[in-house]
Amino acid sequence: MNAHFDFLALGGGSAGFNAARVAAGLGKRVAIVDAGPELGGLCILRGCMPSKTLLHVTDVLHHARHGRTLGLRIPKVGIDMKAVRARKRRIIAEFADYRVKMMSSDRFVLLRERARFVDPHTLELAGGRRVTADRFIIGTGSRISVPPVPGLATTPFWTSDDVLDLDHVPESVIVLGGGIVACELSQFLRRIGSRVVLIQRSPNILRDHSPEASAVVQQAFRDEGIDLFVDTQIEAVSGDDHGVQVTFLHGGKRVRRRARRLFNALGREPATADLGLAAAGVKVSPAGRIQVNRWQQTSVPHVYAGGDVCGPFDIVHLAVAQGELAARHAFGVKGLKPVDPSLLLNVVFTDPALATLGALESDLTQAGQPFLKASYPFNDHGKSILMEEHRGYVKVLAEPKRGRILGVEVVGPSAGELIHCFSGPLALKATVFDLLRAPWYHPTLAEIFTYPLEEIADQVSSAKT
Repeated sequence: MNAHFDFLALGGGSAGFNAARVAAGLGKRVAIVDAGPELGGLCILRGCMPSKTLLHVTDVLHHARHGRTLGLRIPKVGIDMKAVRARKRRIIAEFADYRVKMMSSDRFVLLRERARFVDPHTLELAGGRRVTADRFIIGTGSRISVPPVPGLATTPFWTSDDVLDLDHVPESVIVLGGGIVACELSQFLRRIGSRVVLIQRSPNILRDHSPEASAVVQQAFRDEGIDLFVDTQIEAVSGDDHGVQVTFLHGGKRVRRRARRLFNALGREPATADLGLAAAGVKVSPAGRIQVNRWQQTSVPHVYAGGDVCGPFDIVHLAVAQGELAARHAFGVKGLKPVDPSLLLNVVFTDPALATLGALESDLTQAGQPFLKASYPFNDHGKSILMEEHRGYVKVLAEPKRGRILGVEVVGPSAGELIHCFSGPLALKATVFDLLRAPWYHPTLAEIFTYPLEEIADQVSSAKT
């Protein structure tokens, strides 16, 4: 029996589920099609939540190991990976169970089958049944990428899924990649006791961030004992019964490193290959991303996309916003605004953490847009000094005429929390003077922002006199 829906979400992750939720709230007949072995989406099952659960464990472990710096005598510190994994699985199961309960409610029709477009309004399910809809959103997420690195495809490797479900401490791991996943999990592996070699092809890890911020994290990694190589050219990857070997060029020399395990953290790619997008008329970019306009519409106006399949960044809160916008636009809700790219928020949960909001300095320079900037280091700030958190800095960017905030960069303690001091003000187009009218409690980490704010305020005032 065929079925017809007002709205159909292909994929039940952050973009698809939240689009379906909004559409159902508008009184529409909604279906969610998701063939994954588990429901919940990448963030809950194999991304944000399990990784941050484990990173919190190793943050505590790291501080306990360095308690002597604070005058603490902690005679023995160790890790029970089986217990850590059990706790992680329990927490993630609670998150996933709640999502499954919502998706299985009578608000939606949940179809647990693979599906592909056979025409712009019709999906064929794996069992042969067909379903139709007036409007769709594609939110099938992403999958591990296997770039054409010589030997990688034929060498057994771990993915982030494997690292996030470890029940033991690996002896040694070579990590390929220098993005967020590579960096967060490299530090996790090192802190639980593995010997870690991190090989990055670009001149810096975390290449989407400023070289200055990346340098702070790189130095922390090296100080913790991670064997870090940047600006490399990988020549060959191979493996045998004794482990894996990676050969690469670095600093004009050929270098070889061996380890028991290889972790492929070279990125992810949109999971769209088997969706029959051509039959629907949906166009993709050369990089494989589904092309969308500012309302999340694809090249076929009644088909929308959100999340990792279209980007531009694989970030959960962005996927949620895209899904909600798509559903509202699909049914003509008035007064909508596109997702604002000037409010992009990004956090890397390394230690020290790295967070950015709004425009990066490189973005403004490339666009030829005038700006003022000021920064202040954590090693000269009261609260961070007493916490023994000396690495990193805060940086504020503002336009010169009025001092309106354009962007913020934090690398240092609690960066992911501190950056939210500016999320509201940036959305409201606040100036440095607006923020300086607010109270900043002493002694807190957050009050460090008053120094760059005051410096920019002085620059703006001086330019007016």
